[in-house]
Amino acid sequence: QVQLVESGGGLVKPGGSLRLSCATSGFTLDYYAIGWFRQAPGKEREGVSCTSSTIYGSIYYADSVKGRFTISRDNAENTVYLQMNSLKPEDTAVYYCATWESTMRCPREPWDVEVWGQGTPVTVSS
Repeated sequence: QVQLVESGGGLVKPGGSLRLSCATSGFTLDYYAIGWFRQAPGKEREGVSCTSSTIYGSIYYADSVKGRFTISRDNAENTVYLQMNSLKPEDTAVYYCATWESTMRCPREPWDVEVWGQGTPVTVSS
């Protein structure tokens, strides 16, 4: 059974950093694309970043996080990370990791996510 569990969220001041983790189980991470999404209060869920399976290797970042966020994967540890630097109040949201069973490459909007994690909250505030 494909499962995703996020961790690492919390309260951080503007300009600070956090590293989110997405622990995966039930599948071989090498062959799966993993995406990070976020949903701020009162807003729709949006795609933040995505890493395609190892064989494809492509990475996507939303314009709003380019240069500040870095996605990475440790296939041996079955974990995908999202390093978030220079955080802004507008980054406040619940962050979710997600995957697809029907494709090994990161899709684009509307994303058609097939498996979601439970989410981890991130609050950027002074």
